[in-house]
Amino acid sequence: MKLGEFGAAYIGEDDYFVSPGYPLDEVVDPTGAGDAFAGAFLGSLDVAGEVTPSSIRRAVVYGSAVASFQVEGFGPARLLTLERDEVEVRYREMRRLTYFEADD
Repeated sequence: MKLGEFGAAYIGEDDYFVSPGYPLDEVVDPTGAGDAFAGAFLGSLDVAGEVTPSSIRRAVVYGSAVASFQVEGFGPARLLTLERDEVEVRYREMRRLTYFEADD
C-alpha cells in the first residue's frame, strides 16, 4: 500500500512492514512517483527470483528509493539520468535511517 510522501506499507498474511518516504529538501513534481515505485518494486522482485516476506520488504524499500528520485524533476527527467549506483546509495541510506538494535 503506497502512503505517498510517508512511504509504503506491506501487509502480508503473517507480516507487516512500513518503509518511510525518503527525506527530501525539495519535491519538484510528484507525478509518476507511484509508477516509479511500482517499477522498482517489481524489478526488485524479479532480481530476487522469488517472492518471500524478505524479498517483498526489500522491494518496498527499492520502490520508495526510486520514487524519491522521480519527484526530484518534472516528468521522467530525473529518472532518465538516474544511475544504478545512485539507487543503491539511497537504498543503503534508507536502511541506515531506519535500522536500530533492541536493548535486550
